[in-house]
Amino acid sequence: MLAAVATHGDLFIKNCITKHLECITAKVVEMGAHAVETNGDCIHVWCDERTSKTNIRTSPYPGFPTDLQPQMGVVLSLSNGTSIINESIWESRFQYTDELNKMGAKITAQGKSAVFEGVKTLYGSPVYATDLRAGAALIIAGIAASGVTEIYNLEHIDRGYENIEEKFKNIGADIKRVSIDE
Repeated sequence: MLAAVATHGDLFIKNCITKHLECITAKVVEMGAHAVETNGDCIHVWCDERTSKTNIRTSPYPGFPTDLQPQMGVVLSLSNGTSIINESIWESRFQYTDELNKMGAKITAQGKSAVFEGVKTLYGSPVYATDLRAGAALIIAGIAASGVTEIYNLEHIDRGYENIEEKFKNIGADIKRVSIDE
């Protein structure tokens, strides 16, 4: 869902429990993207223009999930205006912000809060996944970025997402896994 918003894409997410995603779809809509439930177990997500700023506080279900906070951080990096994320659950969740800043983002993280000054474009850069969720966020950032992004420390991503590059290819991303020996 957040990959579609960050890249101004158009996706149908099928076979999901839409009620469990309401806090995310509400934020997506608040920011100016579209998220419409269809057929009871599908969500159509699309984004036609740059999203607007918003503020987020992570909290246990049914609140905004800490596991999606880094991916939302990518969206906020590309949104109009200044946004804030307050992380109330997981210490050190903002390690990914240094990597996004290497791509041209303007993020200041301190303690359990981060301020995102939205930029129009991210730029390809070599970046390092510091954990599973940060890795997913960097893939989204790389797909949204201008130029080539190289992501290292893939073992973090692989421990939580099976064949993630194939899944992104299936929705139109220009992504490939390469060996350092290549």
